[in-house]
Amino acid sequence: MCARDYTKDPSGFVLLSDFVPQIIQEIRYYSTYNFVGERIDGYEEPCAIITAEAARALKSASNELNVMGYRLKVFDAYRPTTAVKQFVFWALEDTDIRMKPYFYPEISKEETISKGYIAKDSSHSRGSTIDLTLLDMQTGKEVDMGSPFDFFGELSHPTCREVTDEQYGNRMVLRRVMERNGFVPYENEWWHFTLKDEPYPDTYFSFPVSATYLRHNRI
Repeated sequence: MCARDYTKDPSGFVLLSDFVPQIIQEIRYYSTYNFVGERIDGYEEPCAIITAEAARALKSASNELNVMGYRLKVFDAYRPTTAVKQFVFWALEDTDIRMKPYFYPEISKEETISKGYIAKDSSHSRGSTIDLTLLDMQTGKEVDMGSPFDFFGELSHPTCREVTDEQYGNRMVLRRVMERNGFVPYENEWWHFTLKDEPYPDTYFSFPVSATYLRHNRI
């Protein structure tokens, strides 16, 4: 097992909007509309932060999709370890299930960990993982992927064939473009991708999701 490092140094990170301003952002964990039902620890501003390497790859993916008539829409990128700890506590200790009908109707809270939807060490905390979808530039609406973001169930598995052919095709459009631009998909979530050559494969970051913090604390 590789040794893990933990740090608050954001030097290798950027604001995604500075690199790819055409990407739409809806940072769910800054809001209360998420599987917990409240703003998540460490999300101090509604902005996507990511490593510079991942941002450059996303710019290439975004340009390719723009030609195809799509824009990327981001739900989450870098996620501090404080948020991950809150997720694990929520799954194992917190008895609040108010968001169950919307995000995990078919499984228990404890199963969100055992089935791979919540990780005790999240790749998001390494800074090169992103959760996103497609937006149709003609309609201005999200493309139908067959399940919503953060729906914990087999319907969200990228290769699930219980969705329609059109929904499956939409997932594959996103997947193929992301793969062509250096990202690796996750087998349980159609929206989740990690940069293959991520710069910090063994480092987990704990600084807040905050443009202000990022600008004032680069070493």
